[in-house]
Formats: sequence, structure tokens, C-alpha cells
Amino acid sequence: MITYFDCHAHINSPSFSKEAISNLIKKAQEKHIKGIISVTETYEDCIDVLNVAKQYPNILLPGLGLHPIQPLIDENGKRLDKGGRSSTLDEVYPILDLIKKHKEEIVCIGEVGLDYSPQFLKNVEEEKKIQKEIFEKQIDLANEYNIPLNVHSRSAGHYAIETLINKNAKNVLLHAFDGKSGYVLKGLEAGYYFSIPPSIKRSPQKQKLVKILPLDRIILETDSPALSHEKGAINESSNVIISCEEIAKIKGISVEDVMKITYENSLKLFPKLKSLI
Repeated sequence: MITYFDCHAHINSPSFSKEAISNLIKKAQEKHIKGIISVTETYEDCIDVLNVAKQYPNILLPGLGLHPIQPLIDENGKRLDKGGRSSTLDEVYPILDLIKKHKEEIVCIGEVGLDYSPQFLKNVEEEKKIQKEIFEKQIDLANEYNIPLNVHSRSAGHYAIETLINKNAKNVLLHAFDGKSGYVLKGLEAGYYFSIPPSIKRSPQKQKLVKILPLDRIILETDSPALSHEKGAINESSNVIISCEEIAKIKGISVEDVMKITYENSLKLFPKLKSLI
């Protein structure tokens, strides 16, 4: 039987109602997904993910971290679907405390990293500096407790990998990496893994990335509800099979081989996934 791990998803996304989460989990199990790592972006996400993971302990494991970009909030306190702003330093400290408190429960620290997309930055150099400081604080905690990192690096691949290497980060997943080939090679030299979302089906950049990557450094993800194989569609964990199929086509091997190797890679990087087997 083919089984999979989805090593980067947002199960508690505002895109999903509580009822929808239940249906998504059921569908994932029907598709033989053995485990889902649900990562966070905000403090509120962290609290929610911890609670949701308790409801689905046989498939869902939490990651906690502060994303470099925070959602915009309207006057009623509701999270807006579009737009964002750079994270601030005071937002990371409560999450660092949560990570310390729940270090035995969480499978990774994430989603953390850097995002230098120009539409999110106003005071560019200052915000880049703060993002890096926030990232480094979370790397330090990962090193202290030997917890893997689940890393975002949009428009900042070079800087994210450079920061990780300089901070001596060891167990790293670079999710949906969009950096240049040279930076990919630096990440591989440092021992890092790269996860591939279903958007590979429509992304020449992700297809090129898979051509470069050796199979023993590839992991599957969905980034649900984002990065679907169909532009604009809501993604879900059951679509992780699409990543597997596209990797198999590019590498010229069977889906079963990709499943087996990515499954083993996931267990190597995220040992707590073994609790789901």
C-alpha cells in the first residue's frame, strides 16, 4: 500500500471550517496519508493548531512558529484574505514561550523564515533586519531543543539559507523553495531537505527544482490551502499524491519508489512522525 506524509500544511486555515477540517482529515486518511504536519503563522494559529492536533492525534502533528509575514486585520478584528505586513519583534516572544512549553508535543518549529516580497515591506531594510532577528531567535531555540525547522523563504532563498548555515542549523526543511539553483546546491551541501507542493504540476520553477534535487533530499508537502495543482483552487492534504506523481514523471521512476523514499526522508527529518506509524 502506498502511504504518504504531508510535511507542510495549514489545517487550521481560515479557509477551512471546523466541519471542513474533519472532512479533510477523513479524505486524507482515505488516500493513505499517514501523517500531516500542521504549521502556523501567528500566535492565534499556534493555540488553534495545538487544540486541533489533540482532536486528530492519529494523523495530525503540530508545528509552532512565527511566520515572517502577518495577516492584515480589519476594524472588526477579522483576518483579511489578502495583503500582509512584516512581523514585529514583540510578536515572537509569546511564540518562543509556547515552543518551550510544548517542545515535547511539536514535530517542528515552523513556519518560520524570511519573506522579502516587496508588496509586504514598507521600511524595507529595517523590516528585513527584524525578520532576520525573529528567524534567528527561532533557529536558536531549534538548536537548543534539537527540533527540526520548517522554513519559508519566498523571495529570500539566498538569505534564508545563509542565515541557517551561519546559525549552524542542522535539521531543516525548505518548503516550496523558489530560489536559484546555486542556492539549492548550498542548501544540499548543508544537509537540508526540500519539500514539493502540488503546484509543481503547473510550475516550471518547481519542475526545475526537482530535476536538481536528489531523491534522498525530497519531501512531500501541500501547503494546504495554498499551492494547489490548479491555480486559484483550495488545496488539501489529499493532493499530496499529485506531488508524488509529478516527481516520479520528472525522475523517470515509479510513484511507489518516490513514495517510499520521501516517506523515509520524512521520518529521518521529523522523528516524531514515527508515533503515527
